[in-house]
Amino acid sequence: MVKSFDYDVVVVGSGPGGEGGAIKSAKLGKKVAVIDDKPQVGGNCTHRGTIPSKALRHAVQVLSETGTFRDANFHDLLRRAESVIGEQVALRQGFYERNYLDVFHGRARFLDPHTVEIDLNNGGVERFTAAGFILATGSRPYHPPDIDFSHPRIVDSDTVLTLEQNPRSITIYGAGVIGCEYASIFRSLHIKVNLINSRHQLLSFLDDEIIDAVSYHLRDQGVVIRHNEEYLRVEAEDSEVRLSLKSNKQIRSDILLWAQGRTGNSDRIGLQGVGIETDKRGQIAVNENYQTAQSHIYAVGDVVGYPSLASAAYDQGRFAATHLVEGVCETPLIEDIPTGIYTIPEISSVGLNERELTEEKVPYEVGRAFFRSLARGQITGRKTGMLKILFNRETLEILGIHCFGYQASEIIHIGQAILAQKGEANTLMYFINTTFNYPTMAEAYRVAALNGLNRVQ
Repeated sequence: MVKSFDYDVVVVGSGPGGEGGAIKSAKLGKKVAVIDDKPQVGGNCTHRGTIPSKALRHAVQVLSETGTFRDANFHDLLRRAESVIGEQVALRQGFYERNYLDVFHGRARFLDPHTVEIDLNNGGVERFTAAGFILATGSRPYHPPDIDFSHPRIVDSDTVLTLEQNPRSITIYGAGVIGCEYASIFRSLHIKVNLINSRHQLLSFLDDEIIDAVSYHLRDQGVVIRHNEEYLRVEAEDSEVRLSLKSNKQIRSDILLWAQGRTGNSDRIGLQGVGIETDKRGQIAVNENYQTAQSHIYAVGDVVGYPSLASAAYDQGRFAATHLVEGVCETPLIEDIPTGIYTIPEISSVGLNERELTEEKVPYEVGRAFFRSLARGQITGRKTGMLKILFNRETLEILGIHCFGYQASEIIHIGQAILAQKGEANTLMYFINTTFNYPTMAEAYRVAALNGLNRVQ
């Protein structure tokens, strides 16, 4: 006899992964409930991460390019970001309503492998059963136990968006994606920035030439970068924060932004009670179908770790839902996921970089296009940046695309589309023989391809 459940699928979390999983399950004809501990849908992506930080970045970029800093302050810019958040929430709420999803706002925890209990935000408790679950609970900034994050001068990537003051100086500990993005944002607001990196270079997963360009640009803007440093202690007072480093340096500033890693939101949902373990960073182990140790409980997005991207999380949610409902999903997450880093200007890449190709002894060559040489770059004044194409010098196969500059995260998708092709469709000749709109930034592909072809002929 088949047991009767209240829902076919329960999704915990309404960020990109949860949204993808919930809507796909509904499209496949299942009765679905969504649980989120925030008062509105959208998850951390909408309320604390991607959307507000990128909206803030855009507002800062406009001010930087127009030189209209006189009447601007950090709080005004944050209010502009809030309007975008409101539009995103309304849009996503409409998705749930049109697909007849039941949405509960509160904190969920497992009572047994098929039962969850919710402490509702508005009081009361709900309890129901489901045949399957998709966990898309996201992640939060990592907090070392010896640092007092309750102090108003110490913030992380969530609370930096609620700063009560307009700082004159800021120290950012951690020079990964989040650290570099905020270093660029604050420096563009003419705020003094110290960027402390525990490694020997910025963003070491990127192509070395792009890393060098980003480092030069940040320093040229006035960011003070310190590599190979580790913190010893943090002391916060009413007037300043002091960051003491193991190298005996001491960095003083108005604000300390801690941007050193993230922790999966896997605690307080009763996973251990249903036989699901997590690692020291709170991440849940899953198989290729996103199944946990309990085959009917799936996990997607930041809570499972790499690649920790909103775009990938949405696809993971859809694929997990397909496997949960149909028992099979033949569509895997793409191998070459583009990276987008929203510094000013931005960075994006897809495929292999020069270091990786050199290590693998691949016979490659490079084609470059500098934005200062493009008509569109000259017209718009967006002259900082470049596009580089890495290709096999014998077959002309595209191996990697790397871009730094205006609209890099948009430009990269042209290269991504060609990189994903098979055989002759993926060669340098596509860019050479294709007619691009003129003048455009996309024309950089033709320029870079011709530059590369000249190196091998």
